[in-house]
Amino acid sequence: MDYQAARTYLLERPEAVEDFPFGPDVAVFKIKGKMFATLSTREGVAQTNLKCDPDEAQALRDIFTGVLPGYHMNKAHWNTVLLDGSVPDYEVERMMDRSYGLVVKSLRKVERQALELAFGIEEIYR
Repeated sequence: MDYQAARTYLLERPEAVEDFPFGPDVAVFKIKGKMFATLSTREGVAQTNLKCDPDEAQALRDIFTGVLPGYHMNKAHWNTVLLDGSVPDYEVERMMDRSYGLVVKSLRKVERQALELAFGIEEIYR
C-alpha cells in the first residue's frame, strides 16, 4: 500500500475528514473531530499512525517489522505502520478499520448512535 492508496482508504470511512493541523506534511484523519489516523512521509517512506488496543498494539509490533510504537503518540495506544510493503495491504486496512472503530466507540453516545444508524454497525466496525 502506498501513500495515495492509504489516503483513499482512510477517506472512504463514513464521514471521515482530512485535516492538516500540524502543517502540510502530516494529514490527519478525523471522525466527528477526533483523530483516528495520521498519514505522512518520513525519509521517503509513507507511514500512518493508527489507534490500537494496547495488547493488540504490542502483538502487531512483535509480528510485523513495519509496525512500531506510535511516532509522537501515546505508545501504548498508537502504532506507526510503515507503508513499505512489510505489512500486507489487507492487514493495514484491518488496522485502519480497527482504529476508526475504536475512535467511534469513544464518541458521545448520540454521535456514535447516529453513525451506526446511518451507515450500519457492520460498516462502522468492520
